[in-house]
Amino acid sequence: MVSLARKNLLEDIPRFLVAQAGIMFAVSLVTIQTGIFNGFTRSTTQLIKNSQADIWVASDSLVHVELSLPIPLSNLSQAQAVAGVERAEALIVKGAIWRHSLGEITPVRVIGFDPKGQLFIPQNITQGSLKVLEEPYTVMVDSSNLNSLNVKGIGDVAEVGSLPARVVGLTQGNRSIASNPFMFMSLENGNAYSTSGQAASLSCKMQSGSEEIRCTNVYVAPDQASTPAPQKLAASDTITFVLIRAKPGQNLEALKQKLEAALPNTRAFTRAELTEKTQRFWQQRTGIGFILGLGAAVGLIVGGIIVGQILYSSVSDHLKEFGTLKAMGASDWIIYGVIIEQALWMAILGYLPGMVLCSGLGAWTFATQGIMILITPATAIAVFGITVSLCVGSAIFAIQKVTHVDPAIVFKA
Repeated sequence: MVSLARKNLLEDIPRFLVAQAGIMFAVSLVTIQTGIFNGFTRSTTQLIKNSQADIWVASDSLVHVELSLPIPLSNLSQAQAVAGVERAEALIVKGAIWRHSLGEITPVRVIGFDPKGQLFIPQNITQGSLKVLEEPYTVMVDSSNLNSLNVKGIGDVAEVGSLPARVVGLTQGNRSIASNPFMFMSLENGNAYSTSGQAASLSCKMQSGSEEIRCTNVYVAPDQASTPAPQKLAASDTITFVLIRAKPGQNLEALKQKLEAALPNTRAFTRAELTEKTQRFWQQRTGIGFILGLGAAVGLIVGGIIVGQILYSSVSDHLKEFGTLKAMGASDWIIYGVIIEQALWMAILGYLPGMVLCSGLGAWTFATQGIMILITPATAIAVFGITVSLCVGSAIFAIQKVTHVDPAIVFKA
């Protein structure tokens, strides 16, 4: 029976290749959609992965890690005084506008941290060092964002808000699909960029022959040559998070309650809690999960139709062989086994090249675009199960065709 299944499968090579292409298409589409969803979900918590903090303290209005209200800098010293806190550091996460040399603007995400600190360090620094970030108006960006920022690398200068920004370092893999390009810098630079803007003056004149007064706003960009260096953060400045490292053996739940009691209008999250809250927001409160799932479903439907059509045609072309088996006394289940074996071979031979294609595509997109198509072992196993189910399910139509085969068909011309 094994030889008959393979013979039927390989008898018409062009048709076999078309069927395998259909299965490979379905496998690739489902895997890529799932991988993009997994990579997207993971990338939304990229900032959290850059931190070694046990607890993140934020405004009680926090929605996810990149959407929160500012909190006063005084919370930093108050948190440091809470029993059980070993170290506390400030983190700024705010939006800004990047303007490159050609004048086009791009939204960016200002990430201000202490370059001498221990609780937040950008991962995978490929060029430059943290020490250089202590210089005024210096930034570190991800290499995958160079094109969108229209800079070539270290040494290029652009503007953020109305202030100069010199690229002094590059990272790799610090890109969030859901966010604007990250721009890592010191707290002082981050505070300066997030509060910078153009100065405005109001000019009002009495119109001749009229009692009306016409006023005009005049916006003036500050002179970059005379721009003073950013000042150290004052108590009146705001930050976004206080990062906490607990003392060894400290109960994190108890420490969270102490921090929330000591810092009014704040909430404390463990690393796992903030990760879950952020990922749940993007999965449940946006339509990306539905869109990617819809694409995967279309892939399954198209692949199922192709496989079902190929198997049905194969069985129709070999009705006499199946009639011969029935005339020789073979049961229906033996014939069903031949068809299901064909379906299983089609599933395996379509799944393997499909996964190889997806793995290569994922590596290419991450290397060139910084976009992660995350194919986990669980995803690979699930897609294989779906592929087998798809092919075996498609074989049911072919089995129905064989069920009504009359053994006397062997003696017909």
